[in-house]
Amino acid sequence: MSFSLNVKDELCRMPLGKPCCMLGELTALYRTSGSVSFRGMGRMQVQYRVENAALARRIFRLLRGRMNITPRLHYVQHARLGGQRTCVLTIGDEDSQRLLLEMHVVEQGEDGGVHFRRTTVRHQMTRQCCRKAYLRAAFLGGGTMTSPEKAYHFEIATTQVAMVKELSRLLDKCGLPVNTYTRKGATVVYLKSAQHISDALAMMGASNSVFALEDVRIRKQARGAANRAINCDGHNLERTVTAAEEQVQAIRRYVIARGLRSLPKALQEIAQKRLDNVDMSLVELGLLFEPPLSKSAVNHRMRRLMEIIRQLEAEEVPEDDESAVDAAFLDAIEILEDEER
Repeated sequence: MSFSLNVKDELCRMPLGKPCCMLGELTALYRTSGSVSFRGMGRMQVQYRVENAALARRIFRLLRGRMNITPRLHYVQHARLGGQRTCVLTIGDEDSQRLLLEMHVVEQGEDGGVHFRRTTVRHQMTRQCCRKAYLRAAFLGGGTMTSPEKAYHFEIATTQVAMVKELSRLLDKCGLPVNTYTRKGATVVYLKSAQHISDALAMMGASNSVFALEDVRIRKQARGAANRAINCDGHNLERTVTAAEEQVQAIRRYVIARGLRSLPKALQEIAQKRLDNVDMSLVELGLLFEPPLSKSAVNHRMRRLMEIIRQLEAEEVPEDDESAVDAAFLDAIEILEDEER
């Protein structure tokens, strides 16, 4: 089962709540999954169409608990969609009108008839509990969520302008940024930040899903930190090996030209140990001495040795090539400074 379906399954099992919250859920589900058809003579019929049987069961309980309406339930088989079934809850004419009036979708006219409202209402935004119920039902009816293992994306799609306004106002009241775009004629309200998605799930009451999301976030952050550390260590190791190879090449050129005995005894020792241990770091070289030397002491001796070699080679090359020699040794000294830090 996908992460999105797990969230919806958890939400469908939640208690129905207070009458005001139940009405908020019915309104949001009508905006996302409902429709009304006119049958003449002022009659109208409301239907809820959902693909999730658990959600159909919740709508049934909401209608019974809040409006004392018993809808007629039947299934529609879609041959073109691999035999997928849609649950359809149909409400009778009088009950449909009563429900629409209660949800403030229509209003009673002076002539006794009903007319669709031209403006949105705020009855589902007045209380915090109603806002939570409205967002929960909006997600159940038209929402989806990408698995946090892949990406952070939470969205609710609707074709109704009123729903977009209500969701935008609701999310703004909850301190969540409102982002929208149009896809296939529907407006999608979405969240991209992991923290904002976690807040939205907590607001809807999906506590288990919040824990699952946070667990994924922690594991992803740990993996990211480990990868950065590995990359950093790999880069530092590469720089260390490169510096050691440059030191060895310079020492060999000096040995051929002057011999090790021309160096002070301390520098003879560090030069010989570097020649014998090309792959060791400065810390590891220091442990080979008796008594052991600190990293700073080894670095100091190596810098003195590199400076002597640089001066020798600067005397032996033509004047035009001195800048190239200086640049090469300055690079080697810079790497030694980096190691010391």
